[in-house]
Amino acid sequence: MACGYFKTGVTDHEAVFHVTFRENPFAGQFTVACGLATAIDFLRTFHFTDTQLDYLGSQRGNDGKPLFDSRFLDYVRGLQLTCDIDAIPEGTLVFANEPLIRVVGPIVQCQLLETALLNIFNFQSLIATKAARVCLAAEHDPVIEFGLRRSQGVDGGLTAARAAYIGGCAGTSNLQAGQQFGIPVSGTQAHSWIMFFENEREAFEAYARAMPNNCIFLVDTYNSIDGIRHAIEIGSELRRQGHEMIGVRLDSGDGVALSIKARRMLDEAGFANAKIVCSGDLDEYMIVDLKQRGAKIDVWGVGAKLSTGQPDAALDGIYKLGAIRRPGGEWQYRIKLSEESAKASVPGSLQVRRFHESDGRFMADAIYEIDHGVSVPCEIVDPETNHRLTIGDASAIASVGEAVGFPRDDNVVPYSGPAHFTDLLVPIFRGGQLVYQAPNIDKSREHVRKQLSCAPPEILRLKDPAPYKIGLERSLHELRSSLISRAKEQAQ
Repeated sequence: MACGYFKTGVTDHEAVFHVTFRENPFAGQFTVACGLATAIDFLRTFHFTDTQLDYLGSQRGNDGKPLFDSRFLDYVRGLQLTCDIDAIPEGTLVFANEPLIRVVGPIVQCQLLETALLNIFNFQSLIATKAARVCLAAEHDPVIEFGLRRSQGVDGGLTAARAAYIGGCAGTSNLQAGQQFGIPVSGTQAHSWIMFFENEREAFEAYARAMPNNCIFLVDTYNSIDGIRHAIEIGSELRRQGHEMIGVRLDSGDGVALSIKARRMLDEAGFANAKIVCSGDLDEYMIVDLKQRGAKIDVWGVGAKLSTGQPDAALDGIYKLGAIRRPGGEWQYRIKLSEESAKASVPGSLQVRRFHESDGRFMADAIYEIDHGVSVPCEIVDPETNHRLTIGDASAIASVGEAVGFPRDDNVVPYSGPAHFTDLLVPIFRGGQLVYQAPNIDKSREHVRKQLSCAPPEILRLKDPAPYKIGLERSLHELRSSLISRAKEQAQ
């Protein structure tokens, strides 16, 4: 496509693209935006190397001739990023159809960024969201990401560990991720360590001698109750040597019965501070079930279902063109139609305005076109149902009538006093130059925690979550509707 734009002679045309997604993952009602710092690293060094250009030059079309001519390759050889890029900060809770990123600049540059931005944000947002759900299920218990062995490749394992930590996990078993991103690391021995020795007690003794300050004993290789008993015996020997056993890990069996028995045995032996770690094919639903049935588990090691984003394979992020502009001209809106009107794209250059209480609690989000602004009071329209919602000062909307499909108490969100809102997309690059200081990974993780505390509790439920109030600002909805009608008329 970049070569096509070049040969068409439109490289000086500008475009507006947005990264959005159509549905929240895991049948939930929220998503954690993640991947911005990774995207910034990619964008800061965006260029084509000689090796890459040699490869492009070697490609052939179906006639055996070069696919890319030398003029185009010379053009991209000197290509430097000059786009304006805005994005929602990492760790922010976002919702379906909201733009996560806005890219404005020369059409060739905008188009070349599509796949990389989608790859970065789709996967990291998926895993950060899964981690947030798992951590909500675990309540205040630490969750350790244990999924490297079943992650989608080395890069997938590293990225998953990063996103899982931002989403709320307390650490990872991935040492390279710990080194690269500054994530706390934690781990124990595997069953193969226990099986190497003649018996379990000998295996625990050897491990305690090797790592007396890191003893979490895996107790279920043969018999979990015997394993707990052996761990207590070795823990007592460690204590006499001036060390303290961290705890035991259960990786199979009845997690409720075994954890209750383990807690009683540890307490009676004087190890009240020893932790019980549970692992083994866990996800948010299993954690909720175990906790509701009274399991005495202190730490959760969550592996494949977290780091691979099960059961969802990917976030369905998309990259859509919203407008184009010829040199010296005005912006011209663009829209993609669909058999389902709700799936038609949204035109223009978009921003998200989040209305909130003075203490930060979310009220509703309005997607608006920056050249049209936001009406006061703000009326938003759900493009799927055409339901309308008015947000504004209580006195200003007191006379607002019922909107089609909404009872009175559902179609008005009043606030008293001055309006509190935040426009979520913030400047990241201007003219290709970085103007944003990305927070470190711990600050992004803390941002997720604060966002979850400000979200309506009903949207965070794992079972039957309520949808968040979000829609297109009225003038944007009207613009979109008119463009859809015009496009359908022209197609006839």
